[in-house]
Amino acid sequence: MDDFPPDSIPFAEELPGHAGPWRDRFADKTPQEVLQAVFGFHDFRSLQAQAVENVMHGQDTLVLMPTGGGKSVCYQIPALCRPGMGLVISPLIALMDDQVAALRQLGLNAAALHSELEAHEAAQIRADMATGLLDILYISPERLLSSGTLDRLTRIPLSVIAIDEAHCISAWGHEFRPEYRALTALPRHFPAVPRIALTATADERTREDILSALDMPQAEVLVSSFHRPNLNIAALPKGSELKQLMGVLERHRDAASIVYCGSRVRTERIAASLQEKGWAALAYHAGLSPQEKRAALLRFRSGEPLVIVATVAFGMGIDRPDVRSVVHLDMPASPEAYYQQIGRAGRDGLPSETVLLYGGEDMARARYWLDQSAAPDSEKRIMSARLEAMIALTETTGCRTRALLHCFGEELEQPCGHCDNCRNPVLTFDGTEAARKLLSAVYRTGECFGALHVISVLRGRMTDAVQRHGHDKLSVWGIGQKESETYWRSITRQLIARGALKTEGRFGGLTLNQPVARPILRGEEAIHLRADPLRPTAEQNMRRTGGSADGPELEPESQALFNALRKWRREEAQEQEIPPYVIFHDSVLRDIAMEKPQDLDMLGDIKGVGRSKLERYGDAVLEVLATHGL
Repeated sequence: MDDFPPDSIPFAEELPGHAGPWRDRFADKTPQEVLQAVFGFHDFRSLQAQAVENVMHGQDTLVLMPTGGGKSVCYQIPALCRPGMGLVISPLIALMDDQVAALRQLGLNAAALHSELEAHEAAQIRADMATGLLDILYISPERLLSSGTLDRLTRIPLSVIAIDEAHCISAWGHEFRPEYRALTALPRHFPAVPRIALTATADERTREDILSALDMPQAEVLVSSFHRPNLNIAALPKGSELKQLMGVLERHRDAASIVYCGSRVRTERIAASLQEKGWAALAYHAGLSPQEKRAALLRFRSGEPLVIVATVAFGMGIDRPDVRSVVHLDMPASPEAYYQQIGRAGRDGLPSETVLLYGGEDMARARYWLDQSAAPDSEKRIMSARLEAMIALTETTGCRTRALLHCFGEELEQPCGHCDNCRNPVLTFDGTEAARKLLSAVYRTGECFGALHVISVLRGRMTDAVQRHGHDKLSVWGIGQKESETYWRSITRQLIARGALKTEGRFGGLTLNQPVARPILRGEEAIHLRADPLRPTAEQNMRRTGGSADGPELEPESQALFNALRKWRREEAQEQEIPPYVIFHDSVLRDIAMEKPQDLDMLGDIKGVGRSKLERYGDAVLEVLATHGL
C-alpha cells in the first residue's frame, strides 16, 4: 500500500495554516478553488455546484446524474473542504481501486479497505485512519458494518458519508444488494455527518425507496438531465446476430467494447466465436473463479483494445472512460438496467455507439419467465410494467432517446438528432391486413406452434410438419405467399411487442392474447407497423446505428500527437501498474494534441490537468510534443 507522508504532497507548503494532518491544507480553500487546483476544472458541471453546497452546509442529498456526469466530484470536494475524513461506501472492489488510483494521481491520500488486501496493507490503512492521514476512505457496506470497523470509524471525525451506486439499496433497483439495506443505521452511528447518495439511474419508485431505506426523509433530491448527446442509441431487429455484432465491433476495433448477453453459456459461446474470428475477446460472468474475474478486469483496465462479453455481473463500477461501444444481444429487464449498461460507453464524453439487437423470441421469453416467477403479484406487476416499457422502446418509431428519457420522467422538447430513428426516420405502413392474416394463421393452426411453422403455412411451404398436421388444407394456407419469410418474421415480432401474441409452453408456441388480438382480427382496430428492410446491409446498419469507423476526426498533425501521447501514457501506466485513464483521459490528450501547449502554464489551462498532474507529468508531456515537431 502506498504511503503519502505530509512532505511528499505537492503544493502543501503553498497553503497557509498547514499543520497537523495534511488534509487540513484545504480548510481555507473554497470548493471552487479546490476544483481548479486539484481536479484541473475551472467550473462545476450540471448540478455539481448545488450538491457540493448542500453537503458543505450539512444537508443530506440524493443525486441522480448520468454515468460520466461527474458524480464523484459531488462528494470528493466536500470531503476535502470539510474537517475530517471522507467515507465512501461502494459496492465493488474494482470500482474502489480505480477511484483510489485516480485520487492518488491528484496528490490525495485515498485508500480502499476491502477483502483482497494483504494483512499489512489493511493495518497501514487503519493506522492512517487513526492518525488522520487519510483524505478519503472507500469501503464496502459489509466491511463498514462489521463491528470492529464501525467502532473504529465512530472515533474518527468524518467530513461526509457518500453512498455510491445508491440504486443497490432499493429492492426496485436493477442491481439490488441486500447488504445495502443495513445502511439505514448510519445516522444512529454518525448523527452529525451529512450523507450524499448517488446513482446514475433511478425511476420515481426507486428514488423513494432509496430515501426510505437510508432514512433520509429531509434529503434534497437533485436530478440532472439523463440526456447524453455523445451516445448514439440504436436498436436493430436480429438477423445474422454474429455478423451484426462484428459490424459494430469493426467500427471500434482499436478501442474497448462491452457485449451483454442474458446467460453465462451465451457469453462463453459468443466470446469463443469472436476469438475464432481474430478478436481479443473475454467472457465474464458470475460463474468464473475470483482469479479469472480478476485477470479479466486487469486486462480491461490496462487500456488494451478488448471486447468483454458479459452478463450483467460485469460493469457496475467499471471506470474505464474510453469504451466506444456497448452491444446488447438479449433484452434488458428494464429501461433502468438498459440505461445503466449503455452508460458505460463514452464516459470521457467522446462519441460512442450503443446497439440493442432484439427479436420476438427475446420478448416472448422475457414475458414467459416473468409469468413463471414466484414473486408476489404486486411485484410482478411492477416488473411487468418495466419490461413492457423496455419492449416498447425497441419498437418505437420516434426519437429513441426521447422515449428512453421519458421512462425517467424527463421530456425532451425536441428529438435528440443523434439516435438511429432521428438519423434515419422509420418508414411505417398500414399493417392491419398483414396482422389479421398472421393472427388467423396462429388461431387456425391451434395456437401451439412456433413462428417458423406458422410462417410456413402462411407462405404455402410444404414442410414435413405442415404435411403431418394437414395444415395445407387450412383456409390460411398460402395467403401470405407474396411476402418473404423476413417480412413475416417482422410482423410476428411486432405483434409480440404489441402484446397481441405471446408464447406458451416449453417450446414457445405462439398463442393469441385475446384482449389485444380480438379487435385486430375483427377489423375493429387499424395498426401501423415498422417497414423493416428485408435484408439490411452492413452499410445500412451503420447508417441506422449512427456508427462511424473513424470516430471524431483530428487534423493529421494533431492525430499524430494524440497517438504519441497515448503511447507515452501507456508506458507510464505500465511502469506504475495503474490503468492508463487515471493518468489522463483520452479527451484530455485530445485537447492537448489540438491546443499544442508550449509551456507548463498553457498546459495547466487545459481542462483536466490539475496542479498535481502538472507537476507529475507536465515536463514529460511537453517533451512528447517537442519530440514530434511542435
